[in-house]
Amino acid sequence: IITGPESTGKSTITKQLAAYFKVEMVEEYARNYLQKLNKEYTQNDLAEIAKGQIALEDKALKSNSEFIVCDTSLEVIKIWSEFKYKSCDTFITTSLQQRHPDLYLLMIPDLPWEPDPLRENPTNRQELFGLYKNELVTSKVPFYEISGNGKERLTKAIEVISNFLI
Repeated sequence: IITGPESTGKSTITKQLAAYFKVEMVEEYARNYLQKLNKEYTQNDLAEIAKGQIALEDKALKSNSEFIVCDTSLEVIKIWSEFKYKSCDTFITTSLQQRHPDLYLLMIPDLPWEPDPLRENPTNRQELFGLYKNELVTSKVPFYEISGNGKERLTKAIEVISNFLI
């Protein structure tokens, strides 16, 4: 799972890693969902986004790939719900506890902010990064922090995944 705050290169590195390792890639379902929504999203939409994310991941897991690379997952939805709404739907938290990805790559917010109509937090990426890191530590899942420019980020991520697969 590639995770972290907004505008940290998650989508870019997900595509690069899937191409490098020649494995299935799972796009962030939230982006597609929100682009089709003709209104402001609410907390109720987050459970629907979680369901869509799970469906995409489960479909990709049926591929013949050695592994899959996901552009975010349920941890993003949980953290965002708690950050924005101060609570999280039990479907999201329960589903997150039941799913066990092998590895998380946590993107450090050291890239410049890039505006996007779906992004909301240009000023508090460090705070959100802390929430992501705390979530991963608390969940006791394997994760590595990835920093640096585009090429440096990709090289580190490839190295981490390659070592993990050995």
